[in-house]
Amino acid sequence: MDRYRALMAFDVARARAAYPALDEGFVHFDGAAGTLVAEPVARAVAGVLCGAVANRTTAFAPGRRALQILADARSAVADLVGGEPGGVVFGPSATALTYTVARGLARTWRPGDNVVVSRLDHDANVRPWVQLAEQNGVQVRWAEFERTTGALPIQQYREIVDDRTRLVAVTAASNAIGTRPDVAAVAGIAHAAGAVVYVDGVHATPHLPTDVAALGADFYVTSAYKWSGPHLAACVAAPARWEALAMDKLRPSPDDPPERFELGTPSWELLAGVTAAVDFLAGLAPDAIGSRRERLLASLAATHEYSAGLFRRLLAGLQAIPGVTVLPAPPDGCPTVSFRVGDQHPADTAAALGEKGICVFSGDYYAYEYFQAMGLRDTGGGVRASIYHYTTAEEIDRLLEAVAGIA
Repeated sequence: MDRYRALMAFDVARARAAYPALDEGFVHFDGAAGTLVAEPVARAVAGVLCGAVANRTTAFAPGRRALQILADARSAVADLVGGEPGGVVFGPSATALTYTVARGLARTWRPGDNVVVSRLDHDANVRPWVQLAEQNGVQVRWAEFERTTGALPIQQYREIVDDRTRLVAVTAASNAIGTRPDVAAVAGIAHAAGAVVYVDGVHATPHLPTDVAALGADFYVTSAYKWSGPHLAACVAAPARWEALAMDKLRPSPDDPPERFELGTPSWELLAGVTAAVDFLAGLAPDAIGSRRERLLASLAATHEYSAGLFRRLLAGLQAIPGVTVLPAPPDGCPTVSFRVGDQHPADTAAALGEKGICVFSGDYYAYEYFQAMGLRDTGGGVRASIYHYTTAEEIDRLLEAVAGIA
């Protein structure tokens, strides 16, 4: 990130101007559940819906447009995360794609094998592996997070990963508390044992420059609606990794990846929105130069620096309010915090903030194992506030004032 330090100036007003929904006046701390859509994305989606785009074929121009839309979207996601276009598989959600990969990998699992999952993860990177393990007589091993710090210790992986470990699933960032585990270290341990590494990048991708190779991710999943795009997800792996994965499919559908794993006709308009979202992100640091990949790295470094400063302000403010309990997390995570106000049910806190036009979520946000381990799920989980690059310092103060009033 130091390489892009000179490009760190970030103009939040310029960024906010690209989000028409902000004109409604709500304060959005709900980005962890889904960000607002940037105007160029909506325009790209509408352009396909209003234009002559047919199902894919080389026989006529509207069909060739569909092929180009798909190719452009694969290249865009590859630039966003540092992958290869031929290894980008699209699907309706990260959950659906993870189930697809899990079913393919599980065909080679045998009794006596084991898989490793973490209690810090979103359930989409837990339950598919647990369910397929149970169906195949495979042991499930759990990586535990530290209750007092929210960290995911690496040493435990050296103890629970062995030569019968077939898969290690880990998040790049907790969607509940923002913790960023040392994924590269986990992957190094897993690869030394011959295991496949599946990384949930849904919460990390919107906030950080991503390099799947540096992370050591064999599979990396991300959702476009978490980074200003439409409701579409992508799983990225080396083409050879997809080639080796078994998949049930219709007989006439393509045999080669990535198309082999994309069941049915793609949504051309959403694919166009994905490309537009990546292009939009690449332009958030207007002084950045070079390829789209280079501009993405610079822009996401700039937004990360900006959001981190706001997040420090939010954390300090919450911790200073009597009666507010902030769930612990390491200081270098993504800008997301979960908290509780006294003995008030989190849903009531969220509703009270909603009455003031402040959008936050409550519950377990599908971080099921985390809130179970913390002993909080049965009493409502937590209240989650997540910062995105359109958040302002004034909005931070507005949230803090509202929480203080509730407390």
